[in-house]
Amino acid sequence: MRKLYSHAKSALEGLTFDGMTVMAGGFGLCGIPEHLIAALRDSGTKGMTVISNNAGVDGFGLGQLLETRQIKKMISSYVGENKEFERQYLAGELELEFNPQGTLAERIRAGGAGIPAFFVKTGVGTLVAEGKEEREFNGERYIMEKGLVADLSIVKAWKADGRGNLQFRKTARNFNPMMATAGKVTVVEVEHVVPTGTLDPDQIHTPGIYVDRIILTVPEKRIEQRTVRQREGA
Repeated sequence: MRKLYSHAKSALEGLTFDGMTVMAGGFGLCGIPEHLIAALRDSGTKGMTVISNNAGVDGFGLGQLLETRQIKKMISSYVGENKEFERQYLAGELELEFNPQGTLAERIRAGGAGIPAFFVKTGVGTLVAEGKEEREFNGERYIMEKGLVADLSIVKAWKADGRGNLQFRKTARNFNPMMATAGKVTVVEVEHVVPTGTLDPDQIHTPGIYVDRIILTVPEKRIEQRTVRQREGA
């Protein structure tokens, strides 16, 4: 259990610095490392480049770091749920490197696998391709995308054992597993910590060799967009 820390603040101790690059897992508000994000906010770290599929919502998730102006640049795919993000970007206060969602996922996977760059068809002939190397393979045009590596990856998992082996549930497997491999240091918050050896080896999604620190948390599990309808006959 040497990887287990008592709370988010202690788990980030000695890992943060101004101008760092952070990968933050999750898909919408599903599987986001909310306690570690809050600890980053409280650390006062500034000028961060944050790699995340989305930018949270106002007042929650990465939205907290936008409100405190701790993020200098976002490398993202979907940013449509955060009004403060929109305001800062349109005002020229926030840099944005926009990626097609599949390209972003592959850039992160490539970084974790030690692949510096790869070629992809997505974005050819669009603004996404501006300034990027282009080549032709088998008569088709491709653009070069670079792999991504972060100083710190903060990840949310369902279960972990004492060695840091991880299991994710459902939508939380989007981005979290690949980000766990692409950080120079990876810190994970989990809902359950189980004794080493109790996880089925065939059901381990991320091996513990990628995980440096773990915290046990109780998630809030917000709904990003609540949609309801009136019951028939009500």
